[in-house]
Amino acid sequence: MRLVSEQRVPSAKAPHPALRTAICDLFGVRYPIVQTGMGWVSTPELTAATANAGALGILASGTLTVAETDAAIGRTRELTSAPFGVNMRGDAPDLAERAKLLVKHGVRVASFALAPNERVIRSLKDDGLVVVPSIGARRHAEKVAAWGVDAVVAQGGEGGGHTGSVPTSILLPQVTAAVDVPVIGAGGFHDGRGLAAALAYGAAGVAMGTRFLLTSESPVPESVKAEYLKRSVTDTVVTSVLDGVPQRVLRTPLVDRLLSDHAPARLQRSVAHASQFQKMSGTPWREILAEGLAMKRSHGLSWTQVIMAANTPMMLRASMVDGRTDLGTLASGQVAGVIDDLPSCADLVERIIAQATAVLERLTTGCVSEAGASETPR
Repeated sequence: MRLVSEQRVPSAKAPHPALRTAICDLFGVRYPIVQTGMGWVSTPELTAATANAGALGILASGTLTVAETDAAIGRTRELTSAPFGVNMRGDAPDLAERAKLLVKHGVRVASFALAPNERVIRSLKDDGLVVVPSIGARRHAEKVAAWGVDAVVAQGGEGGGHTGSVPTSILLPQVTAAVDVPVIGAGGFHDGRGLAAALAYGAAGVAMGTRFLLTSESPVPESVKAEYLKRSVTDTVVTSVLDGVPQRVLRTPLVDRLLSDHAPARLQRSVAHASQFQKMSGTPWREILAEGLAMKRSHGLSWTQVIMAANTPMMLRASMVDGRTDLGTLASGQVAGVIDDLPSCADLVERIIAQATAVLERLTTGCVSEAGASETPR
């Protein structure tokens, strides 16, 4: 197991022309690669490092206050002059205020894990923002495309965090055939072969979370990264016990214990986490309750599930910030099992593009290049 990447050897070849896709022009980036907006992980440093590498870095703001989001966007702007995006919660009561920050700082891309409603999407577009929600089903892609989004991230069941049950290999061709907007594949991608495969499915690029979490610029504690690196592709589990919605995490003793908990114990833990999150964020209880009611209505959740939703940010913070894997969960795609190093974002993006170029050249010319035959980026 390698904990740092090998010395980067710059590629002498220009990227294959097929790697200049619709999202490169839409986002203003060199390469069709997106680093997802992971709470507690996608900091200004990771986002800027990704952007400087030519991909689209997305800053996570869902766990930040409005003032903290303003500061984080400003810090990212200090670290890069390249385009980047900001991930926001589509059901946040202060979404309009947050959107104004993107306009203020000249951020072009507004990213969402769950799509906002049609009215909000139109308002964001009126502000000149490029709206990119994540979806997990063809019908969801069709709905948001009709509402006017600019692109969608289609995440298959292999993906980490909140995820669906349809594998990427089935979901991605379904979605690309169903909508006219650019589709970005997510779930199971980590190298140039995957990027080439996504293009073959009709996608305009790939989005990666776990792969960027496991880079040298990622703020996740080294001990936690080591926990990921030693895992196999079968060491994750999809469960709803954390917040009432299916999410994929690494299987740990804590997760096994939570899986065996009875419902009353899970609810009690969630209430405690809700209180912790309220104190940490400074959000008034009336806003938390209003947001909970909106979640209940829009997503059909029970009050128990709404209360349980407080689990995710607090349990992720315990592991991703504090390094307490005994107290926190580790959101992870199955792809963690085929990753064994911690490259810089620049190294990672360069070798993905180099390998994708080699694969595309082999497929179009029938000739296996030296790089394509020997290089197997992880």
